Amino acid sequence: MYIYMTEDMFSYEILALVKAFYPEESHVLKMTEPEGEEDFLFLKFTDKEVCVMGRRSGHCLSEQKEEITRTDRRLCKDSVKKAVYRILHESSPVTLPWGTLTGVRPTKLFMELIEQGMTKEEIKAFMQNRYLVTEEKTELGCQIVKTEQELLHKIDYKNSYSIYIGIPFCPTTCLYCSFTSYALKQYSSYVENYLEALFQEIEFVSDCLPDKKLATVYIGGGTPTTLNVGQLEALLKKVKESFDFTHVAEFTVEAGRPDSITKEKLELLKQYGVTRISINPQTMKDETLHIIGRNHSVEDVKRTFLQAREAGHENINMDLIVGLPNETEEDVQKTLEAVMALEPDSITVHSLVLKRAAVLNMQRDSYKEFTFGDVDKMIKLGADFAKEAGMKPYYMYRQKNANGSRNSSRENIGYALEGKEGIYNILIMEEKHTILALGAGASSKFVYPVTGRIQRIENVKNVNEYVERIEEMILRKKSFIEGEYNVSD
Repeated sequence: MYIYMTEDMFSYEILALVKAFYPEESHVLKMTEPEGEEDFLFLKFTDKEVCVMGRRSGHCLSEQKEEITRTDRRLCKDSVKKAVYRILHESSPVTLPWGTLTGVRPTKLFMELIEQGMTKEEIKAFMQNRYLVTEEKTELGCQIVKTEQELLHKIDYKNSYSIYIGIPFCPTTCLYCSFTSYALKQYSSYVENYLEALFQEIEFVSDCLPDKKLATVYIGGGTPTTLNVGQLEALLKKVKESFDFTHVAEFTVEAGRPDSITKEKLELLKQYGVTRISINPQTMKDETLHIIGRNHSVEDVKRTFLQAREAGHENINMDLIVGLPNETEEDVQKTLEAVMALEPDSITVHSLVLKRAAVLNMQRDSYKEFTFGDVDKMIKLGADFAKEAGMKPYYMYRQKNANGSRNSSRENIGYALEGKEGIYNILIMEEKHTILALGAGASSKFVYPVTGRIQRIENVKNVNEYVERIEEMILRKKSFIEGEYNVSD
């Protein structure tokens, strides 16, 4: 489909919307008027209006017009996207559950409206009218943000900060993974040097925000428990010695893959005060685990979970991915039945994403025989099972390039029993709180206290470069904190 525009206004957002309706087609953007191609979308801008026209499969579509206010960029963008949505919807049976919203954090809008003093009904009407969000998703958004708001105020988020520590090593690389991670078999010799560099970064940030209290600590990856017992203990000891845990409401470690977890490691996590862990099966179907490159079985998941309980862990999350290769709705239902039988404290249901860096995407010709189920229905199964278990949704974000039906809502949703919510997950999604991120590929987010403006300071992704350039990584943070960040805006 060719997309023509008389002005380069909101082209990124418009392209994202077109891709949501037609994800399997290629799209060409041109700053001209139509030149006769069969399928096109044409946006003509005037001072006060956008007019959207198009042709699909040889049929001309009815014009859609919206008034635009050029002095209010956000309102102008929303009006343009609404006109584009309406004409695309005319040529397609698809209804996007989140309407014109294409970003990954729709709940930030709900939070903003709550803070403006809107009632739940006013928020729902606003989201449906301005962004064409469905009734179901406006209800979900309101429910999640209500829970988030209650939890955020308990930790005094405005006067505190959090720490993220990345351990970019895994037993193997999963077929769908696009995170910064390195298979331990090939990179075991890098671990000690990596930890040495990481400890330098920890030492710097341990007192770089003296006027703020530490609220949460999250060790993720990769798979942190890929570290051997000695390395894991050294990391935990360094963290506990470097930071004041007086006000820490949550200390999370992604135990992650069962093939990296041992009874000794679970006991070590408990010994060092870790309050929340994740054991992530992704699926409870052995055939799928083999396909995606995991070296553990369903029985390993069950054994590891029970060992965690025996070690005293009282807040265990389990991550699941729906839309995995060759999995049906029946497979997802069986996974949910098996997981819920273990009685986790929370689950997170992810939509499969095929990012550019994922093996499954880069080598897609090698996996042509794979089939993918209806992600929307699978997400609904997750919601139903969570509700039956007494869990409520407490945070969510949307994925880009998600696999599944083209009207997939592309959500990752966390469900938890009361009091078992992952506070860090909320903080990272709502972006209301500074998070210092340490390690290869980590991205710190500095939130300005007055305006809420966010400044990102990123570390290099490559492990070797991180080790070799650790002083530079530290200097990036130091220069910003001692310079611009202390200036009130």
